[in-house]
Amino acid sequence: MSEEHYEDEQEGSGGGTGSRHPMAARFRGYLPVVVDVETGGFNCATDALLEIAATTIGMDEKGFVFPDHTYFFRVEPFEGANVEAAALEFTGIKLDHPLRMAVSEETALTDIFRGIRKALKANGCKRAILVGHNASFDLGFLNAAVARLDMKRNPFHPFSSFDTATLAGLAYGQTVLAKACQSADIDFDGREAHSARYDTEKTAELFCGIVNRWKEMGGWHDFND
Repeated sequence: MSEEHYEDEQEGSGGGTGSRHPMAARFRGYLPVVVDVETGGFNCATDALLEIAATTIGMDEKGFVFPDHTYFFRVEPFEGANVEAAALEFTGIKLDHPLRMAVSEETALTDIFRGIRKALKANGCKRAILVGHNASFDLGFLNAAVARLDMKRNPFHPFSSFDTATLAGLAYGQTVLAKACQSADIDFDGREAHSARYDTEKTAELFCGIVNRWKEMGGWHDFND
């Protein structure tokens, strides 16, 4: 299915682009939402979703974007999920930690999607678009969880995304998140990395920095120009 065909079928969903909010005009009616997941492996069909965070992106009256609200959940592996020991060692996640306080995939996604739908309405946007560092990975795990739960009201576009690895490669010549943040003068603590909340918030800062830098260079005209 082409993007145009998909959008024709989805016309009328979300808040619509009739709003005068500047965000509705900036990304073709899409609201950028930064997502990061920590997982039990690389296979979204078989491996567990262990953490998920999402940061909505806002826009001021001058058309500059900023990280808005972050949602974060530690997630219980779905029934029958695979969890690789190497993945736990890499992320530092301890599934049996007494303070982990994990919730089900359904609880996590229901709460995140509720918040995103509120942001869509507030910004006059019709749909969310996932922003991620190597976005296809995060989108794959998100879509797999949605399919497992048979969720009908997924606010995200199912296959389009913005990838900050690509954007940072263009803007700064760096594709690794830590190095891209360093080049963008964004503080990055390697000890905090591989937490979904931390990586999401840093990716949001990076995305906003690149978008705003492009605007300052004249690459985007104000919505009311």
